Amino acid sequence: MSASDGTRTEDVQRDVPPRKLAKRIALAKAACPLFGREGYARASVDALAEAAGVSTRTLYNHFPGGKAELFATVVTWTSGEVRDAHTAKVRALLDPARPPHPDHLERDLTALARALVRTMFEHSDHFALVRHIHAEVNHVPAEVLEAWKDAGPRPVARALAEAMEGLAAAGLIDVHGDAELAGTHFTALSAQQIVQESHYGLLPLSEEETDRLLTGGVSAFLRAYRAG
Repeated sequence: MSASDGTRTEDVQRDVPPRKLAKRIALAKAACPLFGREGYARASVDALAEAAGVSTRTLYNHFPGGKAELFATVVTWTSGEVRDAHTAKVRALLDPARPPHPDHLERDLTALARALVRTMFEHSDHFALVRHIHAEVNHVPAEVLEAWKDAGPRPVARALAEAMEGLAAAGLIDVHGDAELAGTHFTALSAQQIVQESHYGLLPLSEEETDRLLTGGVSAFLRAYRAG
């Protein structure tokens, strides 16, 4: 599992003996596709145990909190992987120490938006979970929602805010006093329509439509945030 600072699930797992941790990871990997297909509410403990090839008693031995604890583990594990992929791409493409030339700003922002969208298809099992989280938010335990946000969305938002601060420090954009909101607007304008129309990557758009939405969104972002 990826390291995830501040997530309670992974804090607990640091104290788990290696053999037991390996079994928990195996159970989480087996549960991930089932949660992605059925969602949290519909996935039964019996079905989750069957998918992992174990008895329900074995599942409860490793996850005393049952389905909620297993789902939290799956979500934080996959969120950690996606977080690491997202933040690596942000730092590679918008390194504050090497800001883009003003003439290349739109090109580099479009490359970043494209890379972030690509992550959705590279981690399709995770985004199937996210699709269900949004659809079943009233059924997912509040502590699981917080664990997911702490493991993935919040660190990614911070990485984007740092990138926006770097662009502002280089005089390329004006974040209007709120770099995190600028990052949120960048994601919303450049990628959110693709996320919605593809249903979190389930129904990929054509390359032409993806390019139209990406370039249009980045252009709209720069009309609002380009310095001067």
